[in-house]
Amino acid sequence: MCYEVASSIVVAMSTISARARSRTSSPATGPDTAPGPGPARSRARLDWRLRFGLLSLIWGFSFLLIKVGTDGYAPFQVTLGRLVFGTAVLAATMAVKRERLPRGARLWGHMAVAAFLLNALPFSLFAYAELTIPSTLAGICNATSPLWGMALSLVALSEDRPTRVRVAGLGLGFLGVLTVLGVWQGFHGLDATGTAMALLASLSYPVGWIYVRRTLAGTGNSHLSMTGGQLLLATAQLAVVTPLFAGVPQHFPLVPLLAVAALGALGTGLAVLIQYGLVAEVGPTTAQMVTYFIPVIATAAGVAILGESLRWTTPVGAVIVLAGAALTQVRGKSA
Repeated sequence: MCYEVASSIVVAMSTISARARSRTSSPATGPDTAPGPGPARSRARLDWRLRFGLLSLIWGFSFLLIKVGTDGYAPFQVTLGRLVFGTAVLAATMAVKRERLPRGARLWGHMAVAAFLLNALPFSLFAYAELTIPSTLAGICNATSPLWGMALSLVALSEDRPTRVRVAGLGLGFLGVLTVLGVWQGFHGLDATGTAMALLASLSYPVGWIYVRRTLAGTGNSHLSMTGGQLLLATAQLAVVTPLFAGVPQHFPLVPLLAVAALGALGTGLAVLIQYGLVAEVGPTTAQMVTYFIPVIATAAGVAILGESLRWTTPVGAVIVLAGAALTQVRGKSA
């Protein structure tokens, strides 16, 4: 889950709207089923699977693009560029669809907090983390978001009751984190600060998701306009911070610049649009499964393209993390 970009808004709001639809629909219809005749459903299934695979690749390669971007630019500059290109994609889409930004000072205040928790903060932390840790490790740390989310929801969301299976998944997932880090070896060969930043970034996503669920769900605005406004606010936040801490680039190396452009236009802008379409078509539960493919792709890309080393603890720990994360998403019959 990777709670990348503003997909948390899409998932949270779609979950609530899906629940509302389910109250008025027949028992055979739910958020993960597509209405309509049989042939149309078959075509839609093939189509969403292709987009699901594309989204997995885009987000899996995002960690490689961050690494390449930080080779030529400061982390804050990478994040600002990412947000500028991502916001441009959403702005163009909103213009084509003739959608307007949300209105209301209170709403924009909540969106500013969401922009910080879901975009400005985690994007910046991952960029700083990858100065000292490999992109493979950053991708695996990102996969801990469902674990953090489950732990936080037990405290913050009264309707989210724990089950033995989910608690076991939480414990298993964090055991996987310790395996990735090689805790019995004293974290040998890992930069503690960079790893902590990556884990903190993954924690920021579910914190933002809970905030969105409490304050922004059910506002009546479209997912596209809400996400566009959120990215615009995150861009403004980084536009203030970046000159103060990173200054203005004195030169513009081409390859890192292209990496930042791809990270923003594809990994932030296009990915949000694909995610929105998947949630609307197959439901949030299926769409969120992209989370479990991201660390696999991030690891393969880091090793094959960047030549990053891979210890046995990394893939083994990643499998344990993903297994634990999957268990935390299992709901009881009452849910």
